[in-house]
Amino acid sequence: MRFPVPERTTEISFCDSLLILQVRIRNTAETKVFLLRSFFWRKVLIIYTHQEPKSLNGSLKNLAVEELSKQGCNVTTSDLYAMQFEPRATRNDIIGCLHNSEHFDYGVESWEAYKRRCLASDLIEEQRKVQAADLVIFQFPLYWFSMPAIMKGWIDRVLVQGFAHNFPQCYDDGLLKNKLALLSFTTGGDEEMFSKGGVSGNIRYLLWPIQHGIMHFCGFKVLAPQICFAPKYVTEEKRKEMLTSWAQRLKTIWEEKPINCTPELYFK
Repeated sequence: MRFPVPERTTEISFCDSLLILQVRIRNTAETKVFLLRSFFWRKVLIIYTHQEPKSLNGSLKNLAVEELSKQGCNVTTSDLYAMQFEPRATRNDIIGCLHNSEHFDYGVESWEAYKRRCLASDLIEEQRKVQAADLVIFQFPLYWFSMPAIMKGWIDRVLVQGFAHNFPQCYDDGLLKNKLALLSFTTGGDEEMFSKGGVSGNIRYLLWPIQHGIMHFCGFKVLAPQICFAPKYVTEEKRKEMLTSWAQRLKTIWEEKPINCTPELYFK
């Protein structure tokens, strides 16, 4: 079973609405200029995870950069392998003294360090990218029904309490609630394997902890995933169709409405 076809809307997106609300418009001329800038100056962050630049994941990432840049978007990429991003959440992420030197609790210490602006510089830089983005795309191959460890490490270290969530500020009230998130990934198994009656189960089951437990928890409005099933085992023509489908979707990506992140969507 597939996710519903993304709905389109001709209304101004919530990202643009937020920008408009943050600025007091004094006259009609300024309004026209501001709306023009808000439409073309959207910012996109791509969190990219693959060891091989010539892989389909690499092509999907490059295509997204190209297409979104054509639209006038400001596109930034975090290539985690190329950056040699550290996935381990350790004491080294905290600069200076610990909140509790007797018992190290990463969740507590990263929260306190965020409040004191004492997180490691690589985390501060990634948080800066996220904070600036209107849309965050996660591009990766599916590993063991989840994301690669290096990307999970990015989640663990970057989306800390205080920055991305702060209970009860979670889910619809999460601290990143004015942003969009989209998972674009490849699988090893084909679409039949990931169907409701397939040996791997409905692909929606796998996406529940990522889309709902991470993205939605932090407040992201989640767009329908872009899934390329078993690219390693299909023809070159089929792989080209996967790229074409992604390119076509990106042309109207800002018109899409988020999916309804509820248990019913994933388990009905």
